[in-house]
Amino acid sequence: MKITPAIVQHELIGLNVKIVKSTNRNYIGAAGKVIDETRNTLIIRHANTEKTIIKNVAVFHFTMPDGTIVEINGNTILGRSEDRLKRRPKRRW
Repeated sequence: MKITPAIVQHELIGLNVKIVKSTNRNYIGAAGKVIDETRNTLIIRHANTEKTIIKNVAVFHFTMPDGTIVEINGNTILGRSEDRLKRRPKRRW
């Protein structure tokens, strides 16, 4: 999986997501579609309920529209989506 700045700046609402690692055990394995995003949280539809996931304690697998699965640390996507699009990401790869 290759992470590029374009993926970090991608719109997350509407993507399928799965939480693969987290300091909160209740988050691990939760999967669904991202329905909303705030500065510090993602809200996903999981098992017909809305679940709020704190970004900075989790590692996410996002399924892009072309089917590619991308692993992103929650610290990388902290911030409001409109501010994240303007910000130049730090190169960590």
